[in-house]
Amino acid sequence: MVQRVLGVTYICLTVLFPPFLLQGVDILDAGQVVYSETKTNGVVGRGVILECGPTLPDVYIWGFTQPGTDIIRAVAYNFGKGPKIQKLANDLGDLTIISNSASLSIEKLLLAAEGVYTCQALYDTPEGAKLYYYYVFLHVLVPVTKPYIVMSDSSPVEGTSMTLQCRLDNGTGPINYIWEQESRESQLTTMAEIYNDNLFNVTEVSRNHTGWYRCLASNQVNQQRSDRIWLDIIFGPDQPQIDVTPYSVTERGYSALEKETVSLLCQASSNPPSQYVWFYNNSQVFTGPQFTINKVLRMHTGHYACLAQNTYLNTRSRKTITLTVYYPPDGAPTCSISPVNNYTDLALRCTWEGGIPAATLRWTPYVFGEESEGLSNITKIQKGEETGNNSVFICQGSHIASNEIKSCSARTWMPYGEPKCSAYATRNNEYLMLSCSWEGGFPLALVWWSSSSGDMQGTSEENANILVLRSSAIYSGKAFTCHAKHPLTKGTKQCTLKLEAPVLVTQRSVMTVYEGSDVQLTCVLSRNYPVTEITWYNNLKQHVNEIPKKYVLERAAAWTNLTVRETDSDTDSGQYWCSATNAVGGAEIPIMLMVKRYPMPPNIIINRIIYNSRQRTDVDLEWQLQTDDELTGFFIERQRLPEPVKKRNSDLPWQKLVDLEPDSRSYQINNLDPTGTYGFRITAFNHRTIGNPSEMKSPAEPPFNAYPAVIGAAIGGMIIATIITVLLFLYVVRNRNNNPRLHDLIFGRQNSQSRENINFPEDEVSRTAEGERSTGKPSPPASPAASMALPRPTATPTNLPPGEEPVNVTITVMASS
Repeated sequence: MVQRVLGVTYICLTVLFPPFLLQGVDILDAGQVVYSETKTNGVVGRGVILECGPTLPDVYIWGFTQPGTDIIRAVAYNFGKGPKIQKLANDLGDLTIISNSASLSIEKLLLAAEGVYTCQALYDTPEGAKLYYYYVFLHVLVPVTKPYIVMSDSSPVEGTSMTLQCRLDNGTGPINYIWEQESRESQLTTMAEIYNDNLFNVTEVSRNHTGWYRCLASNQVNQQRSDRIWLDIIFGPDQPQIDVTPYSVTERGYSALEKETVSLLCQASSNPPSQYVWFYNNSQVFTGPQFTINKVLRMHTGHYACLAQNTYLNTRSRKTITLTVYYPPDGAPTCSISPVNNYTDLALRCTWEGGIPAATLRWTPYVFGEESEGLSNITKIQKGEETGNNSVFICQGSHIASNEIKSCSARTWMPYGEPKCSAYATRNNEYLMLSCSWEGGFPLALVWWSSSSGDMQGTSEENANILVLRSSAIYSGKAFTCHAKHPLTKGTKQCTLKLEAPVLVTQRSVMTVYEGSDVQLTCVLSRNYPVTEITWYNNLKQHVNEIPKKYVLERAAAWTNLTVRETDSDTDSGQYWCSATNAVGGAEIPIMLMVKRYPMPPNIIINRIIYNSRQRTDVDLEWQLQTDDELTGFFIERQRLPEPVKKRNSDLPWQKLVDLEPDSRSYQINNLDPTGTYGFRITAFNHRTIGNPSEMKSPAEPPFNAYPAVIGAAIGGMIIATIITVLLFLYVVRNRNNNPRLHDLIFGRQNSQSRENINFPEDEVSRTAEGERSTGKPSPPASPAASMALPRPTATPTNLPPGEEPVNVTITVMASS
């Protein structure tokens, strides 16, 4: 065994040389040496196993040859006494031999471990020793580190070129690079895949290149993705896009309904984002992307331009739109009906002007069996003979800017009744005017005049026609005919006038009245055409209209009454004239007025006038008539006289106090000044005839009477004296102990018992006891008479001080049962 081992040792030492040199190897039998080559990869920092045959050889040696050298260095061996690790192994990693095998395990592989590993294995077999050479080519791989991106320009302008480079600190090549783009919507797209080249060239950048970019680097070991980096492409602004809300497109642009809220949104692709400026008819109105008009009005119609600006590139773009504000016409449609075709047919006209666009109009019911519709202004013809009286036609108007349907109506009807003719003259009867009217109806009727011979006079007019003729008597007795035509009638209607000069009559040609009353004179037109007013003249040939307060006129179509007010015999008696003149003649008649006076009333005598009290404020007045002539009342007058009154002063004014009825014979005058002196008189009147006043008299003073005053004063004094006496008597009796001197003065000392018996029965016992003590004997009972008798007072004491001497008073009390 020792020899065998030594021999092996010798052999092992000789085969540590590189196998391709084969120096020092003595192969006795080449057929028994086996060579095996394998390749394996290891990763730095990780572990790798290098196998040395399928079974554990008896002797083995692991050698290592660095790349680029020919030197083989032993790293481990086993000569039958267990594996041995050489110091060289520390430069390769954590090297161990796997138990029960010759496999070499390297943990925490170092980059220096890359090279050729040779395992020389010797097997002792029954057939003899067998030598195996196992060559393991180990390639140590380095993982790629996390890459990072470097851009040549992080904000390139659209259309320029740029470069993106994916850099990493370490990694075994070849390395594959994948470029990824993440859009704003987080959508991931592979932009390029480049093998062993970390540059990504973009020859012409566009806005589509904007986004997040990542670099994915990979080799045989691993792959790493870089952090994303933002690529910002500068571009724009593009042509703006204007969105109008609510959206309504017309041939001229956009439209909106009045009072709607209109929003104009301008969008132009740009980076950095555009700044927007709005212009209305070339005047700046707003800054910002969205221009909102809360209540759009018709005045907002016009051109709106959006200017988009890129302040970074100092570029701009502009777009203009036309906004038309739709608004309905003001008010409502207007309907009218007019005659056409010589007043045989009707023209229905409906108008609703204004508004944008034009309103749609439609007549109902259908005219001529078809719908009559148009814009803004429509006119349709309706046959007059096919239209009934009081027919109503409705025109309905609608507009896109209004949800309300507005309408108007027109009614056609015939004039009421028949045409009416009349004639009148101008002032001073200079011209004669013949008037014909057929009022009412719609449309108005056509009216014209013709003479009795059928010739048309003047022109035709609607509703009314006035024919003017110069006044002349030749027209008296002539007839003129008025013709009227309406579309709803088949023929014409007529009325005729016959002209006549006036003829006047009166009911009474002579009138007699008493003065002061009103009288009415009557004048009647029996024939008169054209109608004219009656003119009155008074007895002085004056026009009564010039004296309005004196005369009152009452007029009617064929008569006029003249009332003469408050007639006077001197001024109103005489002949009055009633006159009338029209354009074809004239006439006048006289009326005689006789005004009489009322008889004189009787004279009056004042038979009593006196003040009714000493206050001199009221006067009683009585009078009587000297005769029984007619009268209608009295009036009393007052005159204040100066002091002293010597005679009547005719220059002082008289003041009328009151009017009295004719049956009055007395009257009381009140509220006079008691310090004044007055004179009174009374006058009778009969209607407007005033009699002679009575003689003036002043009121007399009333007689003096003192008896009632004396009697009253006496009775009052007696009542007061009695009350005072009774009160004094009761006071003395109730206060005898407090004022004994006053008590004794009035009643005396002997009268105390009697007074006490009368007023205070309980005092009787005390008085008796006192008497018994003084005399020793009981006192006999006093009789009623004795108790009421008041004794004489005792002699005046001499020891009273001066001024306090008692006064003798005798009081007699009469008692009655």
